[in-house]
Amino acid sequence: MSLRASLLRERAGHGHEKVTTVELFFDLVFVFAVTQLSHSLLEDFSLLGGFKTLLLTLGVWWVWIYTSWVTNWLDPDKTPTRLLLLVLMLAGLILSASIPEAFEHRAASFACAYVFMQVGRTLYFLWAVAGHPTMVANFQRILVWLLLSAVFWLAGAWFDAWRLPLWVVALAVEFISPSLGFYVPRLGRSRTSDWDVEGGHLSERCGLFVIIALGESILVTGATFAKLQWDAATIAAFVSAFVGSLAMWWIYFDAAADSGTTQIVESKDPGRLARVTYTYIHLLIVAGIIVSAVGDEFLLAHPLGHASTPATVAVIGGAVLYLVGNSLFKFSISGKLPYSHVSGAVGLAAAAGLSPWLPPLALGATTAAILLGVAAWDAHRNRGWTPAEEEAEAESSSEA
Repeated sequence: MSLRASLLRERAGHGHEKVTTVELFFDLVFVFAVTQLSHSLLEDFSLLGGFKTLLLTLGVWWVWIYTSWVTNWLDPDKTPTRLLLLVLMLAGLILSASIPEAFEHRAASFACAYVFMQVGRTLYFLWAVAGHPTMVANFQRILVWLLLSAVFWLAGAWFDAWRLPLWVVALAVEFISPSLGFYVPRLGRSRTSDWDVEGGHLSERCGLFVIIALGESILVTGATFAKLQWDAATIAAFVSAFVGSLAMWWIYFDAAADSGTTQIVESKDPGRLARVTYTYIHLLIVAGIIVSAVGDEFLLAHPLGHASTPATVAVIGGAVLYLVGNSLFKFSISGKLPYSHVSGAVGLAAAAGLSPWLPPLALGATTAAILLGVAAWDAHRNRGWTPAEEEAEAESSSEA
């Protein structure tokens, strides 16, 4: 019992629990996973290919976010949990390496690695928190849902003709279960108030995953640029892609990331914010970065001529998806929809309408300029702003 009790993090009030080095080491696997996802989408940029990549992205995100929830409670610096993360790293490498052929001859390796990570981590957590009734009950419900989805993952791996629909069902089971409170007959449902979340740690973990995705985008852009002839058009395309990534970083990290940390730390129901804001909404942000990275590849490969439909969809679609994700993120923490993001989305829609007459370089530069404009607008609007300060100002105005 003493060993198990010692595996929990020691928390000091509302203090921010640090992200440990082993967590950062674990994240390296997902740099590889994000690279594999963007390359898979680039190689099959079609409606079906995009849908398959979306499913794999959901799977990768679900493995990572569930692990981040577990290390929110368990101390990764304790040897048993550290060993767990290292074992999960190995399984994660197999999962990531299987991504390009996940719907073909490596379906079994992808599905088995995924199920092992999800179910194995949950069983370990149940062992680690024995003696904590609320935690045990919550993760017993989670285990039931993960075992249900595992049936569909493994069945899809072995039945080629039914793989896609079976994996859709598997992900649907996992995706809707948190919103249902992981309801299980006789075991009941979990309430968000039952989740004793250390908000600062979880928000930082999600911010780090955004950095991972942005870093992968820059890595791919730099690697592609290094292989090309450095003429004026290619250099301009490279600068445009870099400015777009810079703007994405600015939009997320200038104020919203810190405001999200403040809100979840001070929230009376941090479990609700953790579920909605960080478990669901951040997936849109990461997906937007992945699609934008593919757009940068198209831009660097063919900066001149007419913008192809795939290039337009990737360049504009990735930016729109990123703005939508950030809009929902900021709305969830402030209760207000950022006008800068709405205006940016309108500008991107206009650019998409003009795309038949724009070369890829002009389309990419326009998209980067719009994102940079949104970032600058946010920087001006949000300098020194936090939701708590704005609420205090509103109360002062009403009293006056």
